[in-house]
Amino acid sequence: AGDVYDRALPGVDVVHLLDDALVRLTSAGAKVVLTSGNHDSAIRLGFAARLLERGGVHLRTRLESLDQPLLLPLGQDAAGKESVAAIYGIPWLEPRLVAEQLGVDTASHFEVTRAATALIRQDIERREASSVVHSVVLAHTFASGGISSDSERDLSIGGVGAVPLDLFDGFSYTALGHLHGRQSLSPQVRYSGSPLAYSFSEARHQKGAWLVDIGPDGVGAIEEVLWEAPRA
Repeated sequence: AGDVYDRALPGVDVVHLLDDALVRLTSAGAKVVLTSGNHDSAIRLGFAARLLERGGVHLRTRLESLDQPLLLPLGQDAAGKESVAAIYGIPWLEPRLVAEQLGVDTASHFEVTRAATALIRQDIERREASSVVHSVVLAHTFASGGISSDSERDLSIGGVGAVPLDLFDGFSYTALGHLHGRQSLSPQVRYSGSPLAYSFSEARHQKGAWLVDIGPDGVGAIEEVLWEAPRA
């Protein structure tokens, strides 16, 4: 959910590391969805998106693709209806650059995120005419209620532009990126945090992730997965 790299021009070794990780994941049969964060160059990260999609890597770095989900069939639910997991990726939205394209008058994080989630809800509504949709939304943002650390960059000039949690109401699960500490803002909205510590304020973090099980009847178990970071 964004910040795939730590800067717009990542080091060669870092690019090789991502390449190796994606090869290993897709070789294991996984589908991968990547969005761009405020540390990334969306244009560079999004290069060859259509080509990579054929190999199971789905990049969401452009506004045009934020309401185009990766669809994973889940089988029939308890009522006998066909269900599907629809995974959406909202790239980092710089308000000054995307407000006009999203049709909002005020260039704020709240307004552009509200417009983006509205587009996703419209797509979900269209798909619900033919199947049960369990929606997963990836978003790189500072949702109110999250606890920040020193290594996140400000999301707006002059301060952090937080967005209210209720913008993600109605989605089956929202996987947030930006904050480096793993945390739950609600049962359905969580930050996985960064896999490594990037500042002294993260010295006490236990790094890890969330493993979310989604079946025909929706989100089931959510398991905390912890690991020891190779560098303290």
